[in-house]
Order: sequence, then C-alpha cells, then structure tokens
Amino acid sequence: MKFKSIIIYLSVLCFTGSKSSAQNPIIKHIFTADPAPLVHNDTVFLYTGHDTASVHDTNYKMPDWHVFSSADMVNWKDHGALLSPKTFSWGTGEAYAAQCIEYKGKFYWFVATFHKNDVNSKGGAAIGVAVSDSPTGPFKDAIGKALITNEMTTDMKHGWDDIDPTIFVDDDGQVYLYWGNDSCKWVKLKNNMIELDGPITAFKPKNYIEGPWVYKRNGQYYLVYAGAGTKPEMIEYCMSTSPVGPWEYKGVIQGNVSNSFTTHPGILDFKGKSYFFYHNGALPTGGSYRRSICVDYMYYNPDGTIQKIIETTTGVEKVK
Repeated sequence: MKFKSIIIYLSVLCFTGSKSSAQNPIIKHIFTADPAPLVHNDTVFLYTGHDTASVHDTNYKMPDWHVFSSADMVNWKDHGALLSPKTFSWGTGEAYAAQCIEYKGKFYWFVATFHKNDVNSKGGAAIGVAVSDSPTGPFKDAIGKALITNEMTTDMKHGWDDIDPTIFVDDDGQVYLYWGNDSCKWVKLKNNMIELDGPITAFKPKNYIEGPWVYKRNGQYYLVYAGAGTKPEMIEYCMSTSPVGPWEYKGVIQGNVSNSFTTHPGILDFKGKSYFFYHNGALPTGGSYRRSICVDYMYYNPDGTIQKIIETTTGVEKVK
C-alpha cells in the first residue's frame, strides 16, 4: 500500500508540475476526449470524456466523465471521475460528449448516454442534466429522468442521434440547447435549466456530423462542429446574427487530427486570449478509441471569421 501511494504521489507531481507550455496532448496520464472548457473564478475547468478501450478494442469504452482545472492553461489538476451514466437511474452505456455551464450560481452538466428500455423510452441515446453548487461537484441528477429521449426527435431514424449537447445562454438570459448526430437540433430551455420551453427544431448545416459548440462573440453567433469535409472528421463552422439562424457556412477551422477518426471542439476566451480545445490520438498506444485532449491558440480575422487552426505538439504558453 505504501509503494502504491508513492507511485500515485509521483504521478500527480509529474502531471501538475510547473511546465511553461502545454505540450500537447495536455492530459497524458489517462485517455480523454470531447473537451468542454468553462471559466470560473479565474480558473479554467475542463470537462472531458474518458476512454478506457484497450488497444485491441474496436469500439468506445467510456465509463465516466472527468474534470480538470488550471489557472495558467498549462498545468492541469485531475479532480477525478465526478460523474458517470450510473449517476442517472435511467442511464446505461457509455459517457459520450458533455458540457457543463454555470448559471445563476449553480453548475449544470448536460450529458449524453443511452437510455434504458423503460416506461419513458424504448432506448437509444438520450440527454440528461446533472447539477451541483460547485464546478467539481458533487453532482446529482437534476431531473430524475432524461431531458431529451430518442422518441422526442424523429428526423433521423437511427438511435444515436441525440448526443453531444452544448448549452448557450444569450445576453437576454434565454438558454438554448443544441445537440445531434447527422442533424443539428436546438430548443429553448426554461431558466430552471431542466425543462424545454418550446418545440425542437432540426436542421442540417453543411457537412454537419456531430459535436456542436455554440457561442457569441462581438455580436456574432458561431456554430462550430465536427464535419465531413473529408474523412475522418474535420472541424467546420457557420456564423449567424441570431442564435437560431439562419446559419451561413464559413468553412473548415481545423483539418484531420493525428491518429483519430473523430475530433471535437471546445472554445474559450481566457485572460485575453482565445483557445481551441480538441482531441486526437497522439499519445503512445493512442488511437480513435484512446484519444487525448489538446489545446492551441485561436485567432479571428477583422470580420469575425476564424483563421485556420494548425494542430501542434507545442500547445500554448503559460498565462499569469
């Protein structure tokens, strides 16, 4: 037991040491995917999936979601697995892409997993909500049932279209939920964050596959997503003057990443700089089912369009 404790202690030291640059991938001690960053009290909290598939597996094994934090964008602390599909009585299967946001002093973690076959759903992917008073939990199911079930969306005929939730709160306080595989869906939420406030709308941005991320900057709205410009996935985007569109396609932000079929965007402004989070398969023994999160700088043109992001191994510099 003493030897094991020493090993754990040393691994934490290596992981949270005083590096001066991020050195992609930024998380090296476990395989992580689907980054969702959040700023709270001058600290970045990074919510991630957790890949545990073996090198021989040919599908995802994602048992839980982790939270990491950093005050300088370089040195990251792992707060552990703070949520899993088992948190939800209706949930089963893998811990797919998720996003946590702060709203009126609470933290709402919108997640995707599969639904048990029961009185509320016959199965398929579903979206749930966990809530906490702290960005690092403890989190609990905020509703006691899924917010979105497969039966609520019928434009796609497969059972995994209700995945990859992203949340956006506009300047007027209106909350929007976006999600979807093969089509992008959106709906308004009530300000309790756990009820729909209108009908669900589905649409299909150019080349859209999955993984939407919606935000506003300088009066313009951005819809960033994993797209099918080529195979494997690339990150593409649209812009609009409204959170509900119409969306104008603007092109590719980032091309294919190293050693992973999928990629996933997470975008953040922090201490005067813009950052683009994504995942690849660049760690030793990594791959499409053993992914790793990276971060690079993000730059905008004068008209608000996004410059091409180049995948790097050097990452970003330490901020004060």
